[in-house]
Amino acid sequence: MKRVSISGSPRENVGKKDAKMHRKAGRVLGVVYGGKEQKHFTLVKYDFNKLIFTPDVFIVDLEINGEVIPTILQDVQYHPVTDEVLHADFLQLIEGKPVSVNLPIKLDGVAPGIIKGGVLNRKLRTVPIKGLVDDIPERFNIDISKLDIGDSIKIRDVDFGKLTPLVNEGNVIVSVKTARGIVVDEDEEGEGEDEGEESPASATE
Repeated sequence: MKRVSISGSPRENVGKKDAKMHRKAGRVLGVVYGGKEQKHFTLVKYDFNKLIFTPDVFIVDLEINGEVIPTILQDVQYHPVTDEVLHADFLQLIEGKPVSVNLPIKLDGVAPGIIKGGVLNRKLRTVPIKGLVDDIPERFNIDISKLDIGDSIKIRDVDFGKLTPLVNEGNVIVSVKTARGIVVDEDEEGEGEDEGEESPASATE
Protein backbone atom coordinates (compact mmCIF):
# COMPACT_ATOMS: atom_id res chain seq x y z
CA MET A 1 0.00 0.00 0.00
CA LYS A 2 0.96 3.63 -0.46
CA ARG A 3 2.15 5.60 2.54
CA VAL A 4 1.33 9.16 3.54
CA SER A 5 2.58 11.22 6.47
CA ILE A 6 0.37 13.54 8.51
CA SER A 7 1.18 15.62 11.56
CA GLY A 8 -1.28 15.72 14.45
CA SER A 9 -1.46 17.85 17.56
CA PRO A 10 -2.15 16.08 20.87
CA ARG A 11 -5.36 16.95 22.72
CA GLU A 12 -4.65 17.75 26.36
CA ASN A 13 -8.33 17.99 27.23
CA VAL A 14 -10.96 15.57 25.97
CA GLY A 15 -14.49 16.90 26.24
CA LYS A 16 -17.35 18.55 24.34
CA LYS A 17 -16.12 22.09 24.95
CA ASP A 18 -12.62 21.23 23.77
CA ALA A 19 -13.99 19.36 20.73
CA LYS A 20 -16.17 22.31 19.73
CA MET A 21 -13.22 24.67 19.96
CA HIS A 22 -11.04 22.53 17.67
CA ARG A 23 -13.81 22.00 15.11
CA LYS A 24 -14.45 25.74 15.01
CA ALA A 25 -10.75 26.19 14.27
CA GLY A 26 -11.09 23.89 11.24
CA ARG A 27 -9.47 20.81 12.72
CA VAL A 28 -10.57 17.18 12.71
CA LEU A 29 -10.61 15.18 15.94
CA GLY A 30 -8.90 11.80 15.90
CA VAL A 31 -7.89 8.87 18.06
CA VAL A 32 -5.31 6.13 17.61
CA TYR A 33 -6.04 2.78 19.22
CA GLY A 34 -4.64 -0.73 19.02
CA GLY A 35 -1.37 0.01 20.82
CA LYS A 36 -0.55 0.18 24.51
CA GLU A 37 -2.74 3.24 24.98
CA GLN A 38 -5.14 5.44 23.04
CA LYS A 39 -3.87 8.77 21.78
CA HIS A 40 -6.27 11.67 21.15
CA PHE A 41 -5.20 14.36 18.70
CA THR A 42 -6.38 16.82 16.05
CA LEU A 43 -5.56 17.13 12.36
CA VAL A 44 -5.71 20.01 9.90
CA LYS A 45 -8.87 19.40 7.87
CA TYR A 46 -7.09 19.96 4.54
CA ASP A 47 -4.52 17.25 5.32
CA PHE A 48 -7.20 14.81 6.42
CA ASN A 49 -9.33 15.38 3.32
CA LYS A 50 -6.53 13.92 1.22
CA LEU A 51 -7.25 10.57 2.88
CA ILE A 52 -11.01 10.44 2.42
CA PHE A 53 -11.45 11.99 -1.04
CA THR A 54 -9.73 9.07 -2.74
CA PRO A 55 -10.72 5.42 -3.26
CA ASP A 56 -7.26 4.19 -2.31
CA VAL A 57 -6.23 2.80 1.08
CA PHE A 58 -3.07 4.18 2.67
CA ILE A 59 -0.72 3.41 5.51
CA VAL A 60 -0.82 6.67 7.45
CA ASP A 61 2.30 7.62 9.37
CA LEU A 62 0.92 9.87 12.11
CA GLU A 63 3.45 12.16 13.73
CA ILE A 64 2.31 13.24 17.19
CA ASN A 65 4.72 15.02 19.52
CA GLY A 66 7.69 13.77 17.53
CA GLU A 67 6.52 10.13 17.62
CA VAL A 68 5.68 8.51 14.29
CA ILE A 69 2.91 5.90 14.54
CA PRO A 70 2.09 3.70 11.53
CA THR A 71 -1.70 3.49 11.28
CA ILE A 72 -4.57 2.78 8.95
CA LEU A 73 -7.82 4.75 8.81
CA GLN A 74 -10.64 2.61 10.20
CA ASP A 75 -13.68 4.85 10.55
CA VAL A 76 -14.89 8.39 9.88
CA GLN A 77 -17.86 10.00 11.60
CA TYR A 78 -19.81 12.73 9.78
CA HIS A 79 -22.33 15.33 10.91
CA PRO A 80 -25.81 13.96 10.01
CA VAL A 81 -26.92 17.25 8.42
CA THR A 82 -23.85 19.04 7.07
CA ASP A 83 -21.68 15.96 6.29
CA GLU A 84 -18.80 17.74 8.01
CA VAL A 85 -16.15 15.36 9.33
CA LEU A 86 -16.47 15.10 13.10
CA HIS A 87 -14.09 12.35 14.12
CA ALA A 88 -11.64 9.82 12.69
CA ASP A 89 -10.46 6.51 14.14
CA PHE A 90 -7.01 5.18 13.27
CA LEU A 91 -5.75 1.69 14.05
CA GLN A 92 -2.10 1.40 15.05
CA LEU A 93 -0.31 -1.20 12.94
CA ILE A 94 1.56 -3.89 14.86
CA GLU A 95 3.99 -6.12 12.98
CA GLY A 96 2.58 -9.62 12.57
CA LYS A 97 -0.94 -8.60 13.62
CA PRO A 98 -3.65 -8.79 10.92
CA VAL A 99 -5.91 -5.82 10.21
CA SER A 100 -9.31 -5.42 8.58
CA VAL A 101 -9.83 -2.87 5.81
CA ASN A 102 -12.20 -2.09 2.95
CA LEU A 103 -10.26 -2.33 -0.29
CA PRO A 104 -11.46 -0.61 -3.47
CA ILE A 105 -12.28 -2.73 -6.52
CA LYS A 106 -11.13 -1.67 -10.00
CA LEU A 107 -12.72 -3.27 -13.05
CA ASP A 108 -10.38 -3.97 -15.99
CA GLY A 109 -11.35 -4.64 -19.59
CA VAL A 110 -14.61 -4.40 -21.52
CA ALA A 111 -17.34 -6.97 -21.02
CA PRO A 112 -18.65 -8.51 -24.30
CA GLY A 113 -22.13 -8.39 -22.79
CA ILE A 114 -21.97 -4.59 -22.67
CA ILE A 115 -21.01 -4.42 -26.35
CA LYS A 116 -24.13 -6.50 -27.08
CA GLY A 117 -26.24 -3.95 -25.23
CA GLY A 118 -26.24 -5.39 -21.73
CA VAL A 119 -25.98 -3.28 -18.58
CA LEU A 120 -23.05 -3.49 -16.16
CA ASN A 121 -24.31 -3.85 -12.60
CA ARG A 122 -21.74 -3.17 -9.86
CA LYS A 123 -22.81 -4.58 -6.52
CA LEU A 124 -19.56 -3.94 -4.63
CA ARG A 125 -17.14 -1.05 -5.02
CA THR A 126 -15.08 -2.12 -2.03
CA VAL A 127 -14.59 -5.46 -0.31
CA PRO A 128 -13.80 -5.93 3.40
CA ILE A 129 -10.75 -8.14 3.92
CA LYS A 130 -8.49 -9.24 6.75
CA GLY A 131 -4.77 -9.92 6.56
CA LEU A 132 -1.26 -8.72 7.23
CA VAL A 133 -0.41 -5.24 5.99
CA ASP A 134 2.42 -6.51 3.79
CA ASP A 135 -0.05 -8.75 1.92
CA ILE A 136 -2.64 -6.04 1.29
CA PRO A 137 -2.57 -4.39 -2.17
CA GLU A 138 -3.71 -0.84 -2.93
CA ARG A 139 -6.79 -2.23 -4.68
CA PHE A 140 -8.20 -5.39 -6.27
CA ASN A 141 -8.16 -5.47 -10.06
CA ILE A 142 -10.90 -7.66 -11.52
CA ASP A 143 -10.96 -8.64 -15.20
CA ILE A 144 -14.45 -8.37 -16.72
CA SER A 145 -13.40 -9.05 -20.33
CA LYS A 146 -15.19 -12.44 -20.36
CA LEU A 147 -18.52 -11.34 -18.90
CA ASP A 148 -21.39 -11.97 -21.28
CA ILE A 149 -25.03 -11.11 -20.71
CA GLY A 150 -26.22 -13.06 -17.66
CA ASP A 151 -22.69 -13.65 -16.32
CA SER A 152 -21.38 -12.46 -12.96
CA ILE A 153 -18.27 -12.47 -10.79
CA LYS A 154 -18.74 -13.41 -7.16
CA ILE A 155 -16.45 -13.25 -4.14
CA ARG A 156 -15.66 -16.95 -4.56
CA ASP A 157 -14.36 -16.27 -8.09
CA VAL A 158 -11.62 -13.89 -6.93
CA ASP A 159 -8.16 -14.98 -5.80
CA PHE A 160 -7.51 -13.05 -2.58
CA GLY A 161 -4.13 -14.69 -1.99
CA LYS A 162 -3.27 -14.68 1.71
CA LEU A 163 -6.16 -12.36 2.52
CA THR A 164 -9.53 -13.42 3.92
CA PRO A 165 -12.69 -11.75 2.58
CA LEU A 166 -15.11 -10.78 5.35
CA VAL A 167 -18.27 -11.21 3.29
CA ASN A 168 -20.24 -14.21 2.06
CA GLU A 169 -18.46 -15.96 -0.81
CA GLY A 170 -21.70 -15.97 -2.79
CA ASN A 171 -21.94 -12.16 -2.86
CA VAL A 172 -21.94 -10.76 -6.39
CA ILE A 173 -19.27 -8.17 -7.17
CA VAL A 174 -20.31 -7.33 -10.71
CA SER A 175 -22.67 -8.73 -13.33
CA VAL A 176 -24.01 -7.98 -16.80
CA LYS A 177 -27.78 -7.82 -16.96
CA THR A 178 -30.06 -7.93 -19.96
CA ALA A 179 -31.34 -4.50 -20.94
CA ARG A 180 -34.95 -4.08 -21.95
CA GLY A 181 -35.53 -4.67 -25.63
CA ILE A 182 -32.44 -6.84 -26.13
CA VAL A 183 -32.98 -10.06 -28.07
CA VAL A 184 -30.42 -12.73 -27.32
CA ASP A 185 -28.81 -14.22 -30.43
CA GLU A 186 -30.74 -17.37 -31.27
CA ASP A 187 -27.57 -19.02 -32.58
CA GLU A 188 -26.04 -18.72 -29.11
CA GLU A 189 -29.20 -19.92 -27.41
CA GLY A 190 -29.57 -22.89 -29.72
CA GLU A 191 -26.00 -24.13 -29.79
CA GLY A 192 -25.83 -27.81 -30.52
CA GLU A 193 -29.10 -27.95 -32.56
CA ASP A 194 -29.05 -29.51 -36.02
CA GLU A 195 -29.26 -26.65 -38.50
CA GLY A 196 -30.78 -28.93 -41.13
CA GLU A 197 -33.64 -30.15 -38.93
CA GLU A 198 -37.06 -28.90 -39.96
CA SER A 199 -39.44 -27.36 -37.47
CA PRO A 200 -42.76 -29.13 -36.88
CA ALA A 201 -44.53 -26.28 -38.69
CA SER A 202 -42.39 -26.49 -41.86
CA ALA A 203 -42.67 -30.27 -41.94
CA THR A 204 -46.42 -30.07 -42.39
CA GLU A 205 -46.38 -27.38 -45.06
